[in-house]
Amino acid sequence: MAGKLTAGSGILLVTANVGSLFEDLDNLQKTWLREFYQTVQSHKPHFIAVHCQEVGGKNYEASMAHVDCFVKELLSSDAMKEYSRARVYLDENYKSQEHFTALGSCYFLHESLKNIHQFDFKAKKFKKVVGKEIYSDTLESTSMLEKEKFPQDYFPECKWSRKGFIRTRWALADWITDQRFEKVPYFVFGDFNFRLDTRQVIESLCSTATMQTVRVGDTNEVEKLIFRESENDRKVVLQLEKKLFNYINQDVFRENNGALFLQFDSELSCFKERLHELEISFPPSYPYSEDSSQGKQYMDTRCPAWCDRVLMSATAKDLVLKPENEEKYLVYDNIGPNVCMGDHKPVYLSFRLTAGAGKPNANKHKCCNVQ
Repeated sequence: MAGKLTAGSGILLVTANVGSLFEDLDNLQKTWLREFYQTVQSHKPHFIAVHCQEVGGKNYEASMAHVDCFVKELLSSDAMKEYSRARVYLDENYKSQEHFTALGSCYFLHESLKNIHQFDFKAKKFKKVVGKEIYSDTLESTSMLEKEKFPQDYFPECKWSRKGFIRTRWALADWITDQRFEKVPYFVFGDFNFRLDTRQVIESLCSTATMQTVRVGDTNEVEKLIFRESENDRKVVLQLEKKLFNYINQDVFRENNGALFLQFDSELSCFKERLHELEISFPPSYPYSEDSSQGKQYMDTRCPAWCDRVLMSATAKDLVLKPENEEKYLVYDNIGPNVCMGDHKPVYLSFRLTAGAGKPNANKHKCCNVQ
């Protein structure tokens, strides 16, 4: 793929909750990397952005040391050898509760992509990207990104979480210059913890079942809900407890890629005027079994849901859905559908942009925000 940038060059945006990978280096991490490389080889993108959550895993004090090996493998692997430039940003400063997010963003630029710049938020200008660089620990001092941890008052009744965001800006020179788009297109992707409307899911799954409520004696608080078939020896169909969603037939969440349950996926609706998404045609991305031999099995800890998403502004969607962007090049899917990738399946958006679209503007870069 060496040579000048040509029309139809590709973008690959990946969101991956990688927490499980650092608990099982020999199995999960190797499988994850293999599936990621296969996705890259299949779509042959020129620009890759991988946004990671839970870098270092749940036991990050012990596992953070494994992150460097994971990144070095990505940077030095044969599968990525044509990506001659890279930027890796890792929030590894777990000793700082005020700032630690366990986020990581990795960007890979193909050797044929000749003219690409990244925005310096301190200098307020774009800088040409050369070589491979890794930034870790205290990302607050890095001017090439904006990183924020959501404040504690966002979660007044919960333990202060590690949730936050990393934002970067990239300019592809005249590659995506198009006078129709006055505002900078942006993409927002990550593990948003979106959940289905559980009440509606239960009503759909247990419409003919009877419900038994079990309460704690001292407080009379509901401890569990048990749904039984009215006939068939009153077999238990669904049992709900804190961190338990045990349904008798998990296959329903995979049939037709879970299309039956998309109607209960409504958390994004309040942003419908600002954030857009392509049609979902893959099963719920969470919570999969972390057993390396169970690639399709969900855990019974949560109701399966599409937690991991790639969203975009209206102007970004217009770029992605250009008439000349052939359907076969536009893919919104998950990675490793048949193997264990951890408790989350990575989700990706692959698309191609037309080189030199629109009339070039020499006075400013058209760019994309990536969060």
